[in-house]
Amino acid sequence: MAIVGGEEMAGPAAPKIVRLMYFVGAGIVCTAAINKWRDLERKSILQQGKAKDPSQLPTTINKIRD
Repeated sequence: MAIVGGEEMAGPAAPKIVRLMYFVGAGIVCTAAINKWRDLERKSILQQGKAKDPSQLPTTINKIRD
């Protein structure tokens, strides 16, 4: 790599399709992680609801959905 004006020159850019696939893949991974987190939170609230008053449970679940 040659250094021009204090900056390192980069090699050729990846083809646009490869960058698009990385972007889509990252979106899928992030969406899966968010859904997993919501599921864990929902299960936690359901377990807490069994120990507490069940009449307050639906409002708590609706807060998570919002």
